[in-house]
Amino acid sequence: MLDPTTEPTLEELLERYATLRDTLQGLELERDALAAQIKAALAAGARAETDLYRADLKVSRRVEYPLDRFRDVFGDAAALEVATIDRKKAEALAKSGDLDGERLRELAVVKEVQALVLIPKTR
Repeated sequence: MLDPTTEPTLEELLERYATLRDTLQGLELERDALAAQIKAALAAGARAETDLYRADLKVSRRVEYPLDRFRDVFGDAAALEVATIDRKKAEALAKSGDLDGERLRELAVVKEVQALVLIPKTR
């Protein structure tokens, strides 16, 4: 730990920073591995809770448009324009009438992402 009564050297600051970064990275790896195990168990129907928390799965959906199919339907120019941006750009083009909105919706692929959520049991 750095001595609070003296000004730390740049090397001491770097050493402390590296230590904290390495510690955090290790903890994040462990947290991610534990989350994967817990999410798999919850998805299989298990329940998990402690005195303070109850674990739950939060599902979010993300809409994507497969590039090859998008290009087949709307052409290279449209694919290039939206592929370098994101789905919001494609939806903006549909909204403005530059793309057929119905055909764009037909191309949409919705992906679900599960996040582990800790719900406090006391508030």
